[in-house]
Amino acid sequence: MLKDNLLTLRKLHHYSQETAAEKIGVSRQSLAKWETGESVPDVDKCMRMAELYQVSLDDLVNYAQDKSGLGIPPKGKHLFGSVTVGEKGQIVIPKKAREIFHIKPGSTILVLGDEEQGLALISSEKMEELMSEIAHAIKKED
Repeated sequence: MLKDNLLTLRKLHHYSQETAAEKIGVSRQSLAKWETGESVPDVDKCMRMAELYQVSLDDLVNYAQDKSGLGIPPKGKHLFGSVTVGEKGQIVIPKKAREIFHIKPGSTILVLGDEEQGLALISSEKMEELMSEIAHAIKKED
């Protein structure tokens, strides 16, 4: 997976091996060996590459495109899969999403909608923070 992800990300960012190697501080030959699976970079180099390509370290190392058919998501962006809407409109939020966004039984979530873009979910706490920041910014302008 790592070797495939390194090659895919480098090409996606339109970097030559020379350019990518220079940006992470290694030789072109080292990068070439990682991309062919001949050798494996150490954790420090993996962290530099994850930062360069703006992906999580976990996705850089473990992401398997064949499972989803999609490329590695940018850091902080997630695709949790699809859910089925029940008869009364209920959905089950995938476990990984609940863990990442700290959604627990009893959590309040706002459902926002745009007829052209679709639906979005946001925690009520995050919405309150955003509204407070907006109110504070407006007060500063006055």
